[in-house]
Amino acid sequence: MCSLLYWYQNRFNFSRITYKLPRFSSKVEMKKNGQAVWVPVTVRVEDHVIVPDLDHFNIENPDQFIEDYTSNIASTPMNMSRPLWEFHVLNVKTSNAKSVGIGKLHHSLGDGVSLMTLLLASSRKVSDPKAPPTTTATKKHADSSAKGWWCIRRFWLVINIIFTTLTELFKFWLTLCFMRDTKTPLMSEPGDIVRPRKCINRIISLDDVKMIKNTMEMKVNDVLLGMTQAGLSRYLSKKSVDDDMATGKKKVRLRGTVAVNLRSDTKIEDLTNMMEKGSKCRWGNFVGIVIFPLWVRCEDDPLEYVRKAKSTMDMKRISMEALILYGLVKCIMKIFGDKAAENIVKRVFGHTTLTFSSVMGPKEEVSLFDHPMSYVTATASGGPQALIIHFVSYVDKIIINLAVDPTVIPDPHQLCDDLVESLDIIKLAALEKGVHNMEV
Repeated sequence: MCSLLYWYQNRFNFSRITYKLPRFSSKVEMKKNGQAVWVPVTVRVEDHVIVPDLDHFNIENPDQFIEDYTSNIASTPMNMSRPLWEFHVLNVKTSNAKSVGIGKLHHSLGDGVSLMTLLLASSRKVSDPKAPPTTTATKKHADSSAKGWWCIRRFWLVINIIFTTLTELFKFWLTLCFMRDTKTPLMSEPGDIVRPRKCINRIISLDDVKMIKNTMEMKVNDVLLGMTQAGLSRYLSKKSVDDDMATGKKKVRLRGTVAVNLRSDTKIEDLTNMMEKGSKCRWGNFVGIVIFPLWVRCEDDPLEYVRKAKSTMDMKRISMEALILYGLVKCIMKIFGDKAAENIVKRVFGHTTLTFSSVMGPKEEVSLFDHPMSYVTATASGGPQALIIHFVSYVDKIIINLAVDPTVIPDPHQLCDDLVESLDIIKLAALEKGVHNMEV
C-alpha cells in the first residue's frame, strides 16, 4: 500500500489534489449565525501525513497492532483548527499486506462515493500503469417482451412508487418522533455522547457472493444484506437472555440506517471527472438516508434470509424516500441552520440499531502511486449507534469492516465470525438448491 516515499517525493500530486478539491486545503469555521464555512489555509504536509516510530512499540501480533492503532485514531477527535484529514503510514507487515496506509477523513469532505472516487482517480491498473481502474456501472435493462403493456405497467409502477414512498415516509416520521428499536445486546443507550470505537475487518470471497446472487437471481447487495441478517440472528441467539427473543417467537424490531448514493452517473469516467469544474457528477455529500427493517430470527432455511433481504431491497429501490429526505434536510439546513438538521439525523440514528453500507471498489488490481494495493476497506466513527457495518469490494474479494462500541459489543470478533459463518451456510444451501434444480 502507500509508503512514505510517495508522500515526500510526489508533492506535485498532493498540490493537484488540493487544487481540484479545495476542501482538503481549507478548515471549517463557524459564523456568528451558526453557519459553517470553508476557509482556505496553508497546508503543512507534516501535520497531516503521520509516520509513527514503530521501534517504540512491542509488536508481537501485527494484525492486533493495526486493529488497536485504527481503533485509537477512530476514537480520537479531529483537530478542527486545520484541514480535516490525516494519513498514517505504518511499515508493518500483516497477514494481508506488506504495509498499511490509513486515511482519516472528516465526513464533511465527502461521502463514501466521493472518497472512493478520489482513490480511483489517484490509482492505476497494475496490468497497465497508465490506465485508470474500472468499476461496473449500474445498468437498466428494458423489458422488450412487455412493450404492448407498457402503459398499464407504467401506470401501476407510478401508483406503486407513490404508495411505497408515502408509507416509508410515514415510518420515518414515526421513527423520528418516538419509535425506537427493541433493546438488544446490539442496541446502545440513548444519549448524545462520543462513543469509543473498535474497528475490525475480515475478507470474504466475492465469487461466493456472486454464486449465491446468480442462484437466487438477485443482486450482490441483496446477498450482503441477507448475510448480515443471518449473522445478526446467530449472534443474538447466543447473547439474548430472553428465550422467546432468541428463538424468534418474540418479535424484534431491529433496523439499520443506510446511506443511498443519489448520483445517476456510476461509470468510472463520470466519477473521476467529478473533480472537474462543470461536472454533472457531484462531489461532496449527495446521499439520502433510508431505514431498513432487518429480519432477525432463527430460520430453518438459511436462504430465507436472502429472500427477505431481496424483498426489502426491491421495495426500497422503487421508493423516493432517500431523495425526498435529502431535500428535506437541505431545506431545514437553509431555514433553521446546520444544528437543526444535525439533531434530526442524530435522533433517527439514535432510534435505530446500526448503520449498513456497501461501496463498489475496483474490478482489477490497482496501484496507488506505484504501490500495489492488497485490499481496501472503510468505516465510520461517531454517531450514537453501537454498530456500523461496511462492505467494500476489491477485485475478487469483499472486505467486511465492523466499527463497534466495545462497551456495548465487547466481542466484535464473535460477531464477525457469525457473519462469515452465515455466508458459508447460505452458500451451501444455494449450492444444494442449484444441484436440485439441475436434477429436476
